[in-house]
Amino acid sequence: MNIHAKPIGQRIEWLFEHARRHSESFRSPESWLARRRYLAEHPTAITALKCMDGRINLPVATNTPVGIIQPFRNLGGRFDLGWPHLGEVLAHHVQDVVGQGRRVLAFITYHYSKGDPRRGCAGFDYDTAASREHSFGIKAQVEHVFGSGHGTVYPLVCGFETDEDALVLHGANGETLDVSTLSPADLPALPSRLAALFPDMPEQVRLDLLPLVEGNLAHIAEVKGAARELDIEHREWMICVGRGFDWLHMPNLALIIGPYSPDLADPVRKAAGIIRANMRAGRIPDDGFLLLATVPYTELGTDRARAELKSRFMCGFAAEVIRTCDPELAGRMHLRTAVLDWRSRALEVLAP
Repeated sequence: MNIHAKPIGQRIEWLFEHARRHSESFRSPESWLARRRYLAEHPTAITALKCMDGRINLPVATNTPVGIIQPFRNLGGRFDLGWPHLGEVLAHHVQDVVGQGRRVLAFITYHYSKGDPRRGCAGFDYDTAASREHSFGIKAQVEHVFGSGHGTVYPLVCGFETDEDALVLHGANGETLDVSTLSPADLPALPSRLAALFPDMPEQVRLDLLPLVEGNLAHIAEVKGAARELDIEHREWMICVGRGFDWLHMPNLALIIGPYSPDLADPVRKAAGIIRANMRAGRIPDDGFLLLATVPYTELGTDRARAELKSRFMCGFAAEVIRTCDPELAGRMHLRTAVLDWRSRALEVLAP
C-alpha cells in the first residue's frame, strides 16, 4: 500500500497500527529467543550513530534481529560528544555493556546515493564529503573519550549507499571495503579481508562484525532485484522528536530528531523545511503532517511519569518552533505525544 498518498488521518491510523504490530512481534517468544541466541553467539554490543533518514535501516540492511543494534539518530548524523545529554547517554550505555564483560562496536555513519546526489543526505545539503568528514570527527571524539587503543570501544566510520543499502567500511589505514562490490565467491576470504582492514580491532569484535557484512551482501542481492524508486526518494510526512523509534525503521516515512543537541530548534526547523519541500513537490499530500514526540522508559512509577513530562515538553517545544518558522505549515500539523515501554517496545499514546 502506498501509505504516502493517503489522507493524513489514514496515515496516522496506519502508523499506530504498525507500532502495535511491531511490539507484538518484538515480544513474541520467537523474536526473544532469536535475540538471546544472537547475543550468545555474538556478544559485542553494536551501536550506530546515524542520520534521522528512515532509509538507514541497519538491522534490515545486515539481516540482524531487531533489538540488537542500538541506534542514536539525529539530523544528518550530526553529533558532538560534548553535548551534555548525548555524552551522558552514550557513556552510560558503554558502562552498562562493559559491566557485562562485553565490548562495543560503534558504527559512525554517513549516507549518500550513487545514482543521484539529490537522494543523498538532506541534513548535509547533499554534500557527501562534508558528512563523511563529520563522521571522522565523531570517531576522533569517541577515541578521546573511550581511548584510542580500541580495546573496549571500537569506532568504525561506515558509509551507507541508499540505492542498494550497501555498507562502505572505512579501515584503519585509509582503505575501504564497499560491500556492493563483493560476490558470494568472496565470502571465504572475508575474515582475512576484515583483519587486514582493521588490524587493531579485537578478534571477538571482528568475528561479530563478520555476520553484519555477510548479511549486507545477501541483502544487497535482494535489493538489486527489486523496484526501488519509491524507496529512495524523499517522501517523509512526519517529524519525530525523542528516542525509541526503532519501530519506525521504514524508508522515507519519518524525520527523526534525537534529543541530543543543546540547540534542538535547528534540526526541527530543517525537518520542517524538508516536509514543506515534499509537499510543494507533490511527493506527499499537502493536507497535513504528523509531529510525534516519544520518550522510552524502563520502569513503572517515577521513570514512566518523567517520560510523560519529557515527551509533552519536546512536543510542545517542537510545535512552537514550527509555528514560529513556518506558520502556514504549522496549520497543517497534527500533534501526538507518547511514551515507549522499552521492555516490550509498546507505544503508549498519551491523552491530550
